[in-house]
Amino acid sequence: MKSWLHKIAGRPGSPDAGQDGQGPERTPSVAESSEHVLRRLEWTVIRRLDGLLQGDYRTLLRGAGLDLADLREYQHHDDVRHIDWNVTARTGTPHVRVFTEDREMAAWFLLDLSPSVDFGSGEQRKRQVSAEFVAVLARMLTRHGNRVGAMLYGSGVDSYIPTRGGRRHVLHLLDTIRGRPASVEAGPTRLAELLDSGAAMIKRRSTIFVVSDFITEPGWEKPLGHLAQRHEVVAVRLLDPMELQLPDLGLLTIRDVETGEQMLVDTHDAGFRKRFARIAAQREAELRQTLVRAGVDALELSTDADLVDAIVRFTEMRKRRSRLTSGGLPGHLKQAA
Repeated sequence: MKSWLHKIAGRPGSPDAGQDGQGPERTPSVAESSEHVLRRLEWTVIRRLDGLLQGDYRTLLRGAGLDLADLREYQHHDDVRHIDWNVTARTGTPHVRVFTEDREMAAWFLLDLSPSVDFGSGEQRKRQVSAEFVAVLARMLTRHGNRVGAMLYGSGVDSYIPTRGGRRHVLHLLDTIRGRPASVEAGPTRLAELLDSGAAMIKRRSTIFVVSDFITEPGWEKPLGHLAQRHEVVAVRLLDPMELQLPDLGLLTIRDVETGEQMLVDTHDAGFRKRFARIAAQREAELRQTLVRAGVDALELSTDADLVDAIVRFTEMRKRRSRLTSGGLPGHLKQAA
């Protein structure tokens, strides 16, 4: 199934049509150096996250290993998954294992930079949102002694950046993402290739951020599930409001950015807009269900939303779920206690 996302081309003479057909012509963001971008993000995004998360950045990823440090009696709100059943049976009192988490963690970014990621109906394109997210997360993690790496997909997996730490490495990663030319009619995206490459390349248990708009050929669902069996996987979903609902803009020529196919549509037709919204909503529901079945958390980043708000909401969601999974003894243990 080909990508349903189309690049909107303004009508001839339309004041909203730029040279690339995506609205008013904009100066490429690459004109701003990666050093300036990272410095801007450190002042405007990372400082805000530091104040809001207050060390809870670790909720975004977990350590690669756990060392058994001690055994103690069960206390309220302990994670029931850490109960040592052998000791509990011998003593008659519930005991839990206490672990020391490996402080050094590795995070990987599997980046989909296929043509559909160059779409944006407003001031930002999805590619820019992707680059800024990677820069923010990579800088936050490397500041605490962790290492980050990346694999990049265009028309195939074409770049591999090994895990390292430090600010210079983050700049190198940001330079690589922002310096890539936009792919033109590279054919349909095959996200499964990126996921399979990640599974083959990343041997040590890591946290993996799959950054994509998930507009892809089918067949990626099973590789994602396999990846999540070994690693902590987060699906970072890139989206644009116009992918969910079309405004009334009259007659428009739309072009599939991956195949070059064009068609003329009448967005003034309310029936057409409703059908578009219904298909988009159905795709949204199917995508979310697929991620749930794979056991993968989803962080959604829209081109018209605040990056800080999205990351904080995601972190709070993971904290709430962690508290729910760690609370309360099973009924038969409550009676024994």
